[in-house]
Amino acid sequence: MTADLDIRPVSTDEAGELLTLRRAAFVTEAQQYGDPNIPPLTQTLDELVVDLQREDVVTLGGWDGHRLVGSIRVLVEDRKATLGRFAVAPDLQGHGFGTQLLLAILPYLPDGIEEVWVFTGRDSVQNIAMYAKHGYEHQHDQTAGDLTYAFLRKSLVETPDVPEADR
Repeated sequence: MTADLDIRPVSTDEAGELLTLRRAAFVTEAQQYGDPNIPPLTQTLDELVVDLQREDVVTLGGWDGHRLVGSIRVLVEDRKATLGRFAVAPDLQGHGFGTQLLLAILPYLPDGIEEVWVFTGRDSVQNIAMYAKHGYEHQHDQTAGDLTYAFLRKSLVETPDVPEADR
């Protein structure tokens, strides 16, 4: 059984710990894609502190005791939220901490958000499966440089049930 994380916004005082967590978590992704220059690995501490202070960004951390074991960043734009920099400590991946963080973000979103987007490497099968399990649907792929990203979307707007014959 997975312990419940203490999930709360990350403060600027915790930026160094967050930077360390992200770098550890994203090394595997960088190795998978053969690209050591992905943004989570090149962001500086000063850039991260500025990001944590942005009003249009929510960054949550998940603590297991005194250890930061996961984080998720959300950029809020009008009625859309985009998840990113989703990280779980490598030694704890697959234990449900990522799911806890993914589910915890919704109450932190401002009113009026209608959809949540996330992107991940197209070959990151475990990530895509986790998002799909929680209602995110694949929308499209986009290539940037040598990487191809899968974009997934979850609608937060209730849609009326339409009989299949009327679709």
